[in-house]
Amino acid sequence: MNDMKSRRSRKVAVLGPIPRDQVVTHAGERFEKYGCVMYTAVALSALLDAGDTIVPISHVRRRDEGPVKQILGSFPNIDTSAITSSADQGDVVELRYVDQNRRVERQASFMNPILPADIDKVLDADVFVCVPITDYEVGQPTLRYIKEHSGATVVLDAHGPTMTLTRSGERHPRIWADLDVWLPYIDILKMNLDEAGSAWLGESAEVAADPPRLSDEELRGLARHCLDRGVGAVCVTLDEHGCVSFRRDGSGGVTEEFVAPVPVEHVVDTTGAGDSFAAGLAYGYLAYRDHVVACQYGNAMGAQRCTGPGTDLNVYLSREETERQIRATYGPQPHRPGA
Repeated sequence: MNDMKSRRSRKVAVLGPIPRDQVVTHAGERFEKYGCVMYTAVALSALLDAGDTIVPISHVRRRDEGPVKQILGSFPNIDTSAITSSADQGDVVELRYVDQNRRVERQASFMNPILPADIDKVLDADVFVCVPITDYEVGQPTLRYIKEHSGATVVLDAHGPTMTLTRSGERHPRIWADLDVWLPYIDILKMNLDEAGSAWLGESAEVAADPPRLSDEELRGLARHCLDRGVGAVCVTLDEHGCVSFRRDGSGGVTEEFVAPVPVEHVVDTTGAGDSFAAGLAYGYLAYRDHVVACQYGNAMGAQRCTGPGTDLNVYLSREETERQIRATYGPQPHRPGA
């Protein structure tokens, strides 16, 4: 793999909250840390060059702005100028894991949403990575504004549109009933199996109190539905089993490819694995224009995040080490366009 130093500098905008997380792991360990966009931005920092720029766009509480900017400002290619606290609103989230992958969530505070005015100065970005955790944080009008005013690739994590907040602060899955309104403005849609179930009700659009996970055929139906409405690729993560990528082939059919996981010898904490996966997904597509390679990078960054506690931002390997990890798992990579 050739490095990217011969290429023009790249810019990636990351939209979403930087919550103050209070975490109880499945092993009973307790800690506090900043999450979500923090993980995505730092993972991207490890993959991109020093001359590239990652711009986190987030609203935080005034008490958190200084500490957040101090942490992210230690990474030379992260620009913290779009992290603001003018409304003094930011997410505070309690996460209690019941096992390695499942958790109960409660939110004690919430940020004001990211609106089109917040992104005007970064419309020259190559990629927008949107990692909202609740339905109001990055809305469909903001995605539409990006697509109408920039040529960037838009990556959306479905966690936001499929999760809502009750008045008492409980976080619950919600039906993504307006899915079709969003799809024309998404290039790469990333979701897990639970989020896929919230997005796909089938032809009858019936609602169940405890809907089952989608069958393989229903998952293919959801992917086909999204691709028919403008999405370039749908990536569904399968916890420790890797992910599956759906995209159009040259003849207009749907190509489905399973991407095996990058092995992790000992899982310490899965907090932030999805946010890290989104970073790898965005970088892999930016560098290779290949959705399967993008999923390989997503698996690698998600796996790296799981190797240390949620407070450890040093779990991410350098790009060279990540590329060795990917070659060891998947074999040689394709030539990077323009490299």
